[in-house]
Amino acid sequence: MRIIRLHHAQITVPRGAEAEARTFYCELLGLVEIPKPESLIGRGGFWLQLADQQVHVGVEDRREGMESKAHLAYEVDDLPEWRMQIERNGLQAMEGESIPGFIRFETRDPFGNRLEFIQAI
Repeated sequence: MRIIRLHHAQITVPRGAEAEARTFYCELLGLVEIPKPESLIGRGGFWLQLADQQVHVGVEDRREGMESKAHLAYEVDDLPEWRMQIERNGLQAMEGESIPGFIRFETRDPFGNRLEFIQAI
C-alpha cells in the first residue's frame, strides 16, 4: 500500500472570476485547459493539464478550513486499504462525486485540510 504520486491539486477562485482565472492560468502561464467530467461540470470551474498532473480550478465564495474545496489528491495503488487505514486512525472517509475511470474518497487531516485519495480503475 503506497501513494504513487500527487494526482492533482485544486485551488479556488471567487464565483464570477472564471474568465479572469482562465486569462491568468491559460494565457499568462500557458497551461492547457482540459475537459471536466460531465458529473462535475455543474460545479463550475475548469481543469488544467500540467505535464502528467492536473490543476483543478474550483469556484467558491472564499471559505476557510473545513468548508474549503481546496485540496491535494494522492493517487494510490490500493484505495480500499487506504480507506481502512484512514478509518482505523479515527478519520472519516467521505464519498465524492464519481469521476469516470476512477474510484476515490475524501477525508480531512487533523488540521482540517481536505485530502483526496484516488485510484484509476
